Amino acid sequence: MRIAIDGPAGAGKSTVAKQVADRLGYLYVDTGAMYRALTWKALQTHTNVHSESDLVNLLKECKITLESTPLGQRVLVNGEDVTDKIRSHEVNQHVAQ
Repeated sequence: MRIAIDGPAGAGKSTVAKQVADRLGYLYVDTGAMYRALTWKALQTHTNVHSESDLVNLLKECKITLESTPLGQRVLVNGEDVTDKIRSHEVNQHVAQ
């Protein structure tokens, strides 16, 4: 079973989704973190974030992993923990692309 919650930024979607997943014993998948992880990798590799084909090619070379831990979800790109890095100002400026 999959549950999707959509809405505008800052509406509390992630907060609600985490609580629902926890209560139902489901894995919470932070899709926003996945977009941020790809954006971070694109910035690290100087990939054009405005080019869909460049981003698709980069994604094919990446392994983005979400890990649940007692301290919360961790985000890894090719085994590197980027949980904090994907929340940087630089990523924030480019993730919407």
